[in-house]
Amino acid sequence: MTTPALRVAVLVPCFNEEAAVATVVADFSKALPAAEIFVYDNNSTDRTIEVARAAGADVRSERRQGKGHVVRRMFADIDADIYVLVDGDATYDAPSAPRMIDTLVGDHLDMVVGFRVDQSVAAYRPGHRTGNWMLTSFLSAVFGQAFKDILSGYRVFSRRFVKSFPVLSDGFEIETELSVHALELALPVSEIETPYYARPEGSVSKLNTWRDGFRILGTILKLYRSERPLRFFTAIGIILALLSIGLAIPVIITYLEVGLVPRLPTAVLSMGLMIVAILSISSGLVLDTVTRGRREMKLLAYLSQPAIDRN
Repeated sequence: MTTPALRVAVLVPCFNEEAAVATVVADFSKALPAAEIFVYDNNSTDRTIEVARAAGADVRSERRQGKGHVVRRMFADIDADIYVLVDGDATYDAPSAPRMIDTLVGDHLDMVVGFRVDQSVAAYRPGHRTGNWMLTSFLSAVFGQAFKDILSGYRVFSRRFVKSFPVLSDGFEIETELSVHALELALPVSEIETPYYARPEGSVSKLNTWRDGFRILGTILKLYRSERPLRFFTAIGIILALLSIGLAIPVIITYLEVGLVPRLPTAVLSMGLMIVAILSISSGLVLDTVTRGRREMKLLAYLSQPAIDRN
């Protein structure tokens, strides 16, 4: 059982979820009777607002389009001890929420991710499954393995996680950013298997497998550049240095044989590539120091928030 003294907020970002949002509100009200349920509408053109309000949710709006903007607004506005983030499409299992909260509190964690276990073929499209596996594998290789489902929209957070998390993403890549934030600061996290259902009739997915997949991959690369600048720019420098050496070898051999440099443009290009390679590695060294300072500031912001009090 979850601790009654803790304030729990259920955060539901919505865009045209008229067919599903009432079910989400009702299910989470039943699973977490003491929780406050907040539905944030993101410029819906259907009756999402009216349906959510009639179901008993506290309905608010965010005009900037994109899930990242909505999450940023929710995290800034809502004050609670525990936050449950869930999509408004009725695909996630509300009865799993108390178990996720108990794990968060009992194990002194800062984030629990709902690892989706699909209950029907229609719940998890093959393209999304493959894309999720590829992106999760790439993230694990870059930042370390801690998650099997980085794109899950079902998560439970502590207050100190929410209030120290600088949301930078605009769209569906927000889940990737949440995962990287936890990995970067080595925060205590966990995953729990939760059922994942197909959308109810009349509810349409807003995800585009290729477009959003490339956006998420781009987000990982940008985060890698900003959080691992020494590795990123050193890799670029090594590639440029190898190209420079490859171009220079024939020129040097010719010079040693005949005492002339007949391919002057090649020699100039080789020298230019080597200079850029050295500059790239130097930039990585400087930015690595800056990143360490930013990481320390994030950690201080995290530590400034109180831990969950179970008493």
